[in-house]
Amino acid sequence: MKIKDLPKIERPREKLEKYGPERLSDSELLAILLRTGGKGINVVELSSKILRKFSGAGLAKATVKELKNTFGLGSAKACEIAACYELGRRHLQNKQSVLLLSPKDVWNELKDIRDHKKEHFVIFFLDSRNQEIKREIISVGTLNANLVHPREVFEPAIKHSAAQIIVAHNHPSGDPEPSEDDMEITKRLVESGKILGMEIIDHIVVTKNNYVSLKEKGVISERS
Repeated sequence: MKIKDLPKIERPREKLEKYGPERLSDSELLAILLRTGGKGINVVELSSKILRKFSGAGLAKATVKELKNTFGLGSAKACEIAACYELGRRHLQNKQSVLLLSPKDVWNELKDIRDHKKEHFVIFFLDSRNQEIKREIISVGTLNANLVHPREVFEPAIKHSAAQIIVAHNHPSGDPEPSEDDMEITKRLVESGKILGMEIIDHIVVTKNNYVSLKEKGVISERS
């Protein structure tokens, strides 16, 4: 499907104008930079292929030479991508790391998703001092065990050299009490983390005005 055939609100540029950049996926943000797709593929699909090829932080580190001719990218688009990431690096190089020590710290950091109408599942990748290395939204939609797979959590954690992880999501209903699915997903991630030697230190459910920690509720046990 061509981008022009999508409903206006589902087109990346129109979506950004209405909801802001934080509501867009990585592929939608990249699609705005690229503007056009390739032969037989729309720009969002092309962006997804590029992001899969340069996984993790790979795209941010890719050179113009590496980007050129990747899935048909020309010199102009390769330069635009490289320039975008360099500008971001320069503006963020003096940004201090966020220290996450409590569920309220996480709640404060999630102002952008607390009152969204869809559930956003967020991962905070932390170093050994509880400082944020990176934050990623890995899924948008109704939360269930099939949607949030351990692979989607731990693959980027390994790439970012995270020592520990905090997971969080919002409840559009306004009720922060965890569901059975929330608890099942948490237990599944904790067990997977034990195998990989990477600790899930908490799962926070947030709403506009409140939050619940699954660790405080006993779903995640204290460190052994």
